[in-house]
Amino acid sequence: MPNQQPLLLQVFSWLTDPANWRGTDGIANRLVEHVGICAASLGIACLLAIPLGLWLGHVNRGQLIVINIANAGRAVPTYALLVLLAIGPLGLGSVSTIVALVLFAIPPILTNTFTGIRDVDPDIVDAAQGMGLSGAQVLRKVELPLGTPLLLTGVRLSAVQVIATATIAALVAGGGLGRIITAGFGTNNIPELLSGALLVAVLAVAVELSFGVLVRRSRARLS
Repeated sequence: MPNQQPLLLQVFSWLTDPANWRGTDGIANRLVEHVGICAASLGIACLLAIPLGLWLGHVNRGQLIVINIANAGRAVPTYALLVLLAIGPLGLGSVSTIVALVLFAIPPILTNTFTGIRDVDPDIVDAAQGMGLSGAQVLRKVELPLGTPLLLTGVRLSAVQVIATATIAALVAGGGLGRIITAGFGTNNIPELLSGALLVAVLAVAVELSFGVLVRRSRARLS
């Protein structure tokens, strides 16, 4: 007999059922997996994109490179890339997902880092150079502090996108909250499906708000 409870109440009941939080397929484990995949992907993307963006912005060159990378990131479907990686040497699992998400996360971080450093007021840079600061010192002490708000905005955009997109890991036998969504879909368990989607949305909003605080604080230090 179909459950006669309102759908929202069914979702609440599913989320608050202790049985759904325990075990390998429980919410707690899937949440840890999801955060781990996203943190690894975002961390690697930052390690690759931020140094390149800092250098290109500092020398004010490579705008065409940045534009092409950004356009490529928008043009290539993440799911298609994930499938190609999964059927290739990386195989099924979280590694394929992380590689796909890294490539997906790089364009916003690189673009915002480059723009944030390049758009620093040239008069401020000239003044710093006139005080005897080397190029590396100008980047570290002047351009980076002034460009940090835009840099963090790029990281924030990538973080939210990665959290939402990481659900596709379930399609290639990876972990994360996407497994809850696919499990609900496979068994026609609508409360489970919606609960998985809600958990992803809440995580994305929490990260968005956290980075928003960091961006505001970095801007407040400049005022």
